[in-house]
Amino acid sequence: MAKKTINEFAQMVENGEKIVYLTAYDYLTAKMQEKAGVDMILVGDSLGMVCLGYDTTFPVTMDDMVRHCQAVRRGAPNTFIVGDMPYMSYQKSDEDAVANAGRLVKEALVDCIKLEGGGPLIASRIRAIQQAGILVMGHIGLTPQLMGQIGGYKAQGRSASAAMKIVNEAKAVEAAGAFSILVEGVPTAVGKAIADRAGIPILGIGAGSGTHGQLLIYADMVGMYDNFTPKFVKKYANVGEHLTNAFKAYTEEVRQGQFPDDAEHTYKMSAEEEKEFLTLLAK
Repeated sequence: MAKKTINEFAQMVENGEKIVYLTAYDYLTAKMQEKAGVDMILVGDSLGMVCLGYDTTFPVTMDDMVRHCQAVRRGAPNTFIVGDMPYMSYQKSDEDAVANAGRLVKEALVDCIKLEGGGPLIASRIRAIQQAGILVMGHIGLTPQLMGQIGGYKAQGRSASAAMKIVNEAKAVEAAGAFSILVEGVPTAVGKAIADRAGIPILGIGAGSGTHGQLLIYADMVGMYDNFTPKFVKKYANVGEHLTNAFKAYTEEVRQGQFPDDAEHTYKMSAEEEKEFLTLLAK
């Protein structure tokens, strides 16, 4: 499978083909997603909650992102990979934004970086990163790095004026040079309005069926992350339950002396070698 390019994503939009997008944070998950044929993988700063056990994405560092992006690239060498810019890796200045975006490309070999927000400051960062030759995906709507300002993990754009603000942010992000935009946690009408008016691919996570493609956090859709489940998540498996049951069964068998079974799970010595070994022990 050849890695898709921005030209192929644009062609998919033109042809009405949906873009399939999932998060991954490690080698094995990325490897399975590439086998499944997903179009894009996002190494999201959501790894802070899904992998590192934080309550928010705020503590995630650039070193965290680089390390996890490297693992995902090794698992999915032929898939388009987007690396998330963590909190305060781009807000301070255009120079910081370019340097940190460059780390994800140079050290982790991502194809694109993603950052959150839609105001003038973010437009400046997108423009600077894009002019440095790095692909940028925008992220508007429900933006976790701004949850203090938007009042938590809540759907956005539910009033007419709030919806228009997000539509205008999409226009500004596109004008700044983003190659694509992720729209999160907005009503279907808002996601569709943005996609209908954009000249670039619009991906949705909780933005309805009218976007050009869909993203889910993989740990949500396979039932591994159970701290909370957003309304927009569909669970395609309950891997968390299967894993818990497997761990319980293992725990019980070890405690009862049922595992390992020496006839099945252990290495053997020839009868002669074992006899000699026992003789040596007895000396």
